[in-house]
Amino acid sequence: MAASCVWKCCDQEREQAACNSAVVVQFSNGNLKNTDHVDFSLYRNIDVNAPRKKSRRIVVAETDRLSYVANNFGPESLKCNTLCKYYVGVLDKNTKRMEVHSAQLFNMHPIIPGESIPEDKTEKSTATSYREKVDSLIEAFGTNKQKRALNSRRLNLVGSEALHHAVAKAADGIIKQRGVEALEQDVAQSQAQNDIMHHLPPCHVDASRPEDVYPFDELLSPVEYAALEEAGSKFAELSAEELQKMEQEGSPMTVLLLLQTLPRDTEARERQARCAWYLNQLVRLSHQKMNINRKAFGEGCPRVVHNKIMRTFTIEVFNSGRLQSVVPTSMRVKLAAHCLALLLHVGQWTAELTLLQRDLGLTDTKMVEVAKSMGLRLSKRYPGAGDMAGLEEEHRLATLELPLVKYDQPKRQHKRKKMT
Repeated sequence: MAASCVWKCCDQEREQAACNSAVVVQFSNGNLKNTDHVDFSLYRNIDVNAPRKKSRRIVVAETDRLSYVANNFGPESLKCNTLCKYYVGVLDKNTKRMEVHSAQLFNMHPIIPGESIPEDKTEKSTATSYREKVDSLIEAFGTNKQKRALNSRRLNLVGSEALHHAVAKAADGIIKQRGVEALEQDVAQSQAQNDIMHHLPPCHVDASRPEDVYPFDELLSPVEYAALEEAGSKFAELSAEELQKMEQEGSPMTVLLLLQTLPRDTEARERQARCAWYLNQLVRLSHQKMNINRKAFGEGCPRVVHNKIMRTFTIEVFNSGRLQSVVPTSMRVKLAAHCLALLLHVGQWTAELTLLQRDLGLTDTKMVEVAKSMGLRLSKRYPGAGDMAGLEEEHRLATLELPLVKYDQPKRQHKRKKMT
């Protein structure tokens, strides 16, 4: 039976590991076959008090033809020394015991006489000097084709510099004419419009039917819709007392309106109940901020629906060394657009915009921007008899009509400063 081995390292050896580590070298231009004709030298930094300099080492190898040098610091050093720990075992053939020493890897580069590289030279300056050397060789010994290519490249460089100066001059003229503040507002408005368009659900502008503009399968796939059968059945069977209790607990008014107006047809009733449950999850998600987990969706949430919501409306960030799912501000616009598209399908292509805006906690301006970006026609609904709680005042409606409405971007008028 083989004897077990235990690796022990005393404190003194651990402190002297950097000083007494073995050296493993490799040559960048070939393999070393005979080590008898190579003289190796190891140099270390004399500043042993500096934490960053005391571990610096330089390995020099000299042969009859070339000299090689390597170091464990600087841009030419191997990065594997900081990522891994290497060890070398030395076997004593007499005692059959092996001593294990820590090791460092060095990549030996040949030193060509006459070539010197300053220590403070960056990669950019090195590449520039190399290009200049190649250009000098082309000018002296290049072919006619190479010389023509060199002249063309230099002319293009001069042309690009002239273009850069012309663009800079034109930009200065525009800034002086319109002012920095007006340009910043235009850029911010354009960027906000692009952000909203980026978060809209898939849209088919050339569709011939309203149901094909924002397809229902893009909002809820057939697999996800089938997974909501049990949750939708529970919502469809809620009594008036249970709905009143949900209203007292602060449930979204948009969801309550869908549940109070469930159609009698079995298929349409089941469809609206499932959409109401899914809409309730989206509204609840819009009020979540940090560390969103499965508990935030309550019991009975199918895994496929949970994965779809997390993948579509959340992002992952590192917080306190852990990976967490959060809902950023930009995702609230995406939630509003998907909720609005879902309401259009269950509301005969008309949706209560004001209720949805209040449930999501958005401003009226932002909600109107989302509806206009989706090409919906806006109108107002005036209160009438028999309206439910929360509908006794003037509300804004969004309607999907073909062709979609194209809104012009409003031009902001700036107030003139009064002369004093």
